[in-house]
Amino acid sequence: MKTITLAFTGASGMPYGMRLLECLLQSGIRVQLVYSQAAQIVAKQEMDFVLPSRPQDAEKFLHERFGKFSGTLKVYGKDDWFAPMASGSNPGDAMVICPCTMGTLAAVAAGLSDDLIARGADVMLKEKRPLILVPRESPFSAIHLENMLRLAHAGAVILPPNPGFYYHPQSVQELVDFVVARILDHLGVEHTLVKKWGE
Repeated sequence: MKTITLAFTGASGMPYGMRLLECLLQSGIRVQLVYSQAAQIVAKQEMDFVLPSRPQDAEKFLHERFGKFSGTLKVYGKDDWFAPMASGSNPGDAMVICPCTMGTLAAVAAGLSDDLIARGADVMLKEKRPLILVPRESPFSAIHLENMLRLAHAGAVILPPNPGFYYHPQSVQELVDFVVARILDHLGVEHTLVKKWGE
C-alpha cells in the first residue's frame, strides 16, 4: 500500500485538499494527514465544517464524512515529532501540501523544519521523494517566485491550482477535480476525475 503524507495549511483552497484526501482514501492509499491551526480556520470559512484539534477526533470526523474507503487514515498533530514523516528512516512514498501558504513554502525553501509540515517536506527533499506544493496566492511576488524556483531546483513540484477550461467544466466541483487530477497524476494514482487529453 502506497503511503502519502498530506498537509493542509492556511491558504485558500481547502476544497482541493479535502477532495484530494477523499480520492486518495478511495484509491486504497495510506494517508498520513497533518494540518495547521490556520487550516482549521480556512475549513470553517470555505467549507463550513470544523477540523478537530485532537488527531483522534479528526480521524473520527473524517471517517464519518467520507464513509467507507479502501485506504487508511492517520492524523498527526503539527508538533508530533514522533510521527513517521519526521524521519528519513520512514518518510513514506510522497508528500503533498495542498493548499500551501506562502509562509509554509518559504519555510520549506529555507529548510526551517519548525513544525511537522515543514519537517516532513524537508525529509522528502533530502530523501529524494516526491514533494508537491499547491500554492494558492495571486499575484506572486518576486520573493514567492524565488522560493518556488529554489524548491524546484531542490526537486519539488510546484503545482498551482490553475484549472483548465478546454474540457468545458460545468461546475465548481469540476474545476476542483481538474486540479486534483493533476496532483494524482504526479503521485501515480489512477483516477477517472477528468478525461485525459487525446482520449
